[in-house]
Amino acid sequence: MLASGKGGTVIFVDLVIGIALLEFLYFGFAVGKARDKYGVKAPATAGNEMFERYFRVQMNTLEQLIVFLPSILLFARYAEPRIAAALGLVFVIGRALYFRAYTRDPGARTLGFALSALPVVILLVGGLIRAALQLRL
Repeated sequence: MLASGKGGTVIFVDLVIGIALLEFLYFGFAVGKARDKYGVKAPATAGNEMFERYFRVQMNTLEQLIVFLPSILLFARYAEPRIAAALGLVFVIGRALYFRAYTRDPGARTLGFALSALPVVILLVGGLIRAALQLRL
């Protein structure tokens, strides 16, 4: 059980994880729509710059999720679930901004990337530090 003794606040972490996964599914549907719109037949992942933008957002989000998901759980368990949930929401908002910016102008993706990468670093490093502090050496 996560964050024992911290009340029902872990549910917020679970909800944020669910929202992040729904967002990723939305990005996948957007790639499918772009594939049709720009005439990129499966299994191709290149051939039209606009399609490639949607595809890169989806793949970059997948790369981020691989670190985000265990990190938010680690932070929630060993640090503070409410802060983990808040940082998770920043991640989700950052991914949405990244999607919007990258599909319009890839050069404008910096804010969205920063708002999704920074929370992941805080969650991972903070969770590891708090876990290490609980070790009885």
